[in-house]
Amino acid sequence: MTELFSFISDFILHLDKNLPSFLDEYGGLVYLVLFIVIFCETGLVVTPFLPGDSLIFLCGALAAEHSGLSLPVLFFLLIVAAIGGDSMNYLIGSKVGVALVARDGRLIKKDYIHKSERFYARHGRKSIFLARFVPIVRTFAPFVAGIGSMHYGAFIAFNIAGGITWVSLFLLTGYFFGNLPFVQENFTLFVLAIIFVSMLPVPIEWYRDKKNNYKI
Repeated sequence: MTELFSFISDFILHLDKNLPSFLDEYGGLVYLVLFIVIFCETGLVVTPFLPGDSLIFLCGALAAEHSGLSLPVLFFLLIVAAIGGDSMNYLIGSKVGVALVARDGRLIKKDYIHKSERFYARHGRKSIFLARFVPIVRTFAPFVAGIGSMHYGAFIAFNIAGGITWVSLFLLTGYFFGNLPFVQENFTLFVLAIIFVSMLPVPIEWYRDKKNNYKI
């Protein structure tokens, strides 16, 4: 398990080298891999560690300089993966979510569930949209919405809006800025910066909860 986590961490931190190499070797198969990664990162509560923001950003950067990647195809594919993943997660939560949370398993951390529940309680239905920009919470928010029996009509509306906005933001940012010399020379640091900024809402939310509990 440790070796797997180490491999995934190394792959994420060196996406700028690993993904182009994969593209050069396997060509169009990279579309399938990208779809699966984004779908699983948003659709399965056991894979919150998969890259999301940084992967989409890199896809945009590669599309700008590599003829093997089409920006319109990436748009369509990644948006479908993001919306489909959240929908699958909602379905899992609505059908078997209560039973899964009741188990004290290693795959689904209850702490992540509780953070997502607090996020959902604070922001209501729009948490499905906002969670797109918060790693880990992004993976668990639709699952929690399914458990809480959020009306599917409201869920799918925020899901579609969030998926389109999330993919568009990082894909276009990568397309227009990912090939700047400064970014290319410091891509690992840039990926870490994206992860750090994306994770900021988590400690902020934790601090607010602690502060509110202290007042009570």
